[in-house]
Amino acid sequence: MKKILLTVAICSMSLGCGAKALSILDIKHSITDDNVIAPESFETKTKELEENFFLKHYASRSQESGVARTGTPAEYEELLSKLPVEIELPYNSIVGKFIDMYLGKRRELVADMLALNNYYGNIFVEELIKEKLPLELQYLPVIESALNPNAVSRAGAVGLWQIMPATATGLGLEVNSLVDQRRDPRLATRHAVRYLKQLYDIYGDWSLAIAAYNCGPGNVNKALRRAGGGKKDYWEIYPYLVAETRGYVPAFIAANFVMNYYNRYGINPTLVKNKLVTDTVLVNKRVHFNQIAEVLNIPVEEIRMLNPQFRKDIIPGDNHPYALVLPSQQCLSYIMSEDAILGNNSDAYARRTRVEPGESTVANADGSTTRVVRKIHTVGRGEYLSAIARKYGVSATNVKKWNNMRSGKVKAGQKLVIEVLERDNSAVASAAVSPSTESAEPAASAVNNGDAQTDSPTADSSVKSMPKTKASTMPVKEPVTKAKPAAATTAPARPTTYKVRKGDTLDKIAKRYSTSAAAIRKANGMAAGDSRIWAGKTIKLPAAGTGTTAKKKKSTKRKYKR
Repeated sequence: MKKILLTVAICSMSLGCGAKALSILDIKHSITDDNVIAPESFETKTKELEENFFLKHYASRSQESGVARTGTPAEYEELLSKLPVEIELPYNSIVGKFIDMYLGKRRELVADMLALNNYYGNIFVEELIKEKLPLELQYLPVIESALNPNAVSRAGAVGLWQIMPATATGLGLEVNSLVDQRRDPRLATRHAVRYLKQLYDIYGDWSLAIAAYNCGPGNVNKALRRAGGGKKDYWEIYPYLVAETRGYVPAFIAANFVMNYYNRYGINPTLVKNKLVTDTVLVNKRVHFNQIAEVLNIPVEEIRMLNPQFRKDIIPGDNHPYALVLPSQQCLSYIMSEDAILGNNSDAYARRTRVEPGESTVANADGSTTRVVRKIHTVGRGEYLSAIARKYGVSATNVKKWNNMRSGKVKAGQKLVIEVLERDNSAVASAAVSPSTESAEPAASAVNNGDAQTDSPTADSSVKSMPKTKASTMPVKEPVTKAKPAAATTAPARPTTYKVRKGDTLDKIAKRYSTSAAAIRKANGMAAGDSRIWAGKTIKLPAAGTGTTAKKKKSTKRKYKR
């Protein structure tokens, strides 16, 4: 164990000086450690936080830099003693070192954490109040993760509360390829708070409970045994704890100090420009973030920031329902537009439930087919591999495999092969044609195809090569008259969905498919007057003629009024 110095003015009782034994209070205030190890959160670079969506869009860094200064040990001790807290927060030189670090070279980090605490702190306080625990515990994530829900430690701990995989399993948190609830601000906080309560019930001392949260009850129990003599105070067993935990409780005390007294030492917090108010909606279908972002017209980065627990931008609601956090005004929009969201570019995010080796086309239960389609993506300026993969609903690993790439680096102009799944509904549409229509199709096809394809050399030659004598002997009256109405039904089956192309508008699509823009809006759950569509979006087409009659009547009425 590294050397720990107890700087106290005593005479050793073994030398017979008759000095009194040290009290716990003396130890708390006089202990020093020249080999203290700071938590990993102190290593967080402010540049990493610059990409945080909340800080970029809801907050603004202060342009005025306050005068940097630190305080004296006496000042720190006095201010700590005035905090209205339940947990004991004593001062010593180790605590002082951490306070100086926060007030010195970590000033910008403190400024950003103050802004992030404006959002996450409310969650912490709510859960602590539910469990009736001290509110000063809200600053534990400050030293755990610097309030970054995506923080990952060298040991594999994840999230705001830096929960290890084994601990997450024990707490009932879900961790798999698509979902990691250790990153969920609300769920992780709820379970971390309950865990802290269990630890306090074991030790009856908050400093020991906090130490056990860091290194585990086993290491704390080992230190208690090694200290001997029935010692049950954190500061008494301090020399016997692992190095990281010796710095953990002092850092927690320093975090409480700096988050309460930052303004006394010239730290200007990153200001929150807009209040972020959120709500949740229950999702019980599999859906991709891109589908939600495109239909609700919100940045996909914002959805990621609010829902960091979904690791691949996919909510596997078909497994079991999940809570999706959205800005409060968007929750009702999600409920009203859920069908449009699920249908938005659904082919790109479809999954094959069954496939035979060697098959490129797979039959689905509804009669449609799904096939693998190769697309070419040209890398744009500033694009990176994972973002490109997310755009097509595939993994970056597969993109590398399809393009024989050794690394994940891409450059502007590079061509990438992307394999996506596309659904073909033509078989389903054809099945909807009535039997009488199908029986008339052969008689009409010879006439209809010849007429419709007169611009085609192939079509012309086939018609001209028909023997005249045979044509003259063919029955005329019945077949010709019956073929005309059947000719309209032999055109390719009208699609039930349509993928928007560049330059399309609702009116153009409505005219092309003999319907109205209002009918298309109604079929896709769009609000009245909403005309937002974009290339690649898949929309539902109402039945032919839907809305057209009403439109004509309306226009006649306007002419009459004039």
